[in-house]
Amino acid sequence: MAKVTIDGKEYDTDKLPEETRRQLQNVAYCDRKLEDMKNEMALFQTARNSYALSLNKMLEDEK
Repeated sequence: MAKVTIDGKEYDTDKLPEETRRQLQNVAYCDRKLEDMKNEMALFQTARNSYALSLNKMLEDEK
């Protein structure tokens, strides 16, 4: 018996209709993908910052 809380109300997922459980799975899937995208964005931002620092150093060295 799994429970989920939505908008402060607890639901027993075993008692939800199949279509409702599918929607719940869809929302959970989207939440996971959004979290993955946030993590990926942070990784790319870190890489971009490193590349920019390296570029600035190279440009300074050319002076």
